[in-house]
Amino acid sequence: MTQKSAYTTFYFEGYTFDRATRTATFSYSFDGELRFSETITFELSEVLVDEDVLERCLELALIVVGTSYYKCFPVQCAEYRGKQFSRTQAEFINYVYRDGLSQFIFENHLDPDALLHVDASSEDAGPLQYDGEGVLSLQSGGKDSLLLGQLLNGQGINYASWYMTSSETYPKVIARLRGIEPRLAHRSIDRAALACATDDGALNGHVPITYIALAYALIDVVIHGENTVLAAIGAEGDEPHAMAGNLPVKHQWSKTWEAEVLFSKYVTSLISPDLHVGSPLRSFSELRIAELFQENCWDQYAHEFSSCNRANYIQGESNTNLKWCGVCPKCANTFLLFAPFVEPQELRSLFGGVNLLTSSNSELTQSFKGLLGIDGVMKPLECVGEIEELRTACSMAVSRYGSEYVVSFDVPAGQFEYCAKGPSQDWAHNYLPPRLR
Repeated sequence: MTQKSAYTTFYFEGYTFDRATRTATFSYSFDGELRFSETITFELSEVLVDEDVLERCLELALIVVGTSYYKCFPVQCAEYRGKQFSRTQAEFINYVYRDGLSQFIFENHLDPDALLHVDASSEDAGPLQYDGEGVLSLQSGGKDSLLLGQLLNGQGINYASWYMTSSETYPKVIARLRGIEPRLAHRSIDRAALACATDDGALNGHVPITYIALAYALIDVVIHGENTVLAAIGAEGDEPHAMAGNLPVKHQWSKTWEAEVLFSKYVTSLISPDLHVGSPLRSFSELRIAELFQENCWDQYAHEFSSCNRANYIQGESNTNLKWCGVCPKCANTFLLFAPFVEPQELRSLFGGVNLLTSSNSELTQSFKGLLGIDGVMKPLECVGEIEELRTACSMAVSRYGSEYVVSFDVPAGQFEYCAKGPSQDWAHNYLPPRLR
């Protein structure tokens, strides 16, 4: 049996792109022996593709997709087969393969300072000019992306809804946004090679999936002659769940503001300043986004959206009709965020008539204690709101609906200014209605 210590170097073997099928392939190996190959297929386009810009987008994807395979045997050394990393690329890799893998590092009890580090071997190539125009909006069927789509609709902004899938299905609520099917990108992870690696003692854990989706969306934008990738991410992810040595553990690091800035810097400095990637919702708290969803989307999508991973993303099962499991931390988080803004009976109807906050389910109780910072329970390693933010949501719900949300444990009053605005990229404001800029 191969041991984890047997490998010394992770190789970014390279990428290919089949113009006829619009399929990109990204290849990696450990010491040129244990090999992985991932593909993604985009919808066909009649646009004359800017080949030089596309090559640089493919190279960015090669870097971020590699986290899915590097985690098997997290060695310290990496090489780019037949090429060299530039200064900005090296800085980017060292950041992503540390901070972007913080949960993986924490859960596998690894030393953050003993993981991958690459040195720059060449100077940065200057960015390219790009003449594309058009908007792609990442969609998941969750509250944030549906809200962004609805706000774009209200302003008459034309955009393509985009969904990355590992099957032939997608949440049907996405098609309702514009009355047409979303543009799909079909991702095929190298599960066979990962299974072999697991048999050889490979590690597993969370990767910066948002970065992977953004990198693939950027390729799709260039293939279709567009220039803007809109994510739907609020002011989230910055609060650590724990510490791994001196490294803050952030489940959703690739959703943080610092991660958006880092990704945008890479795109503008190494690909083209004419490409834009970011979130128009960035300046809003998750609690404010829940309020805006209730105001703008609830009537249309309340019983079709979901943010529950457990109910909707089980391998081999369809997620055409989104559901809630009603017991996981994501369900608990969503319940808290909407509790101040939605009538209790209506909110319960999403979860089988159950008031999650007062449920006797022990798993839910632990989730709420972690979300609200009670009894030393660790905040769940999920995409959830900040502790003060969720305490404020709880306080607001109790203030409005009284005994409906009185729980069996004491919840400190929250001091979170949920309507205060955080930072965002200047260009992103153009995709919000004037009242929200």
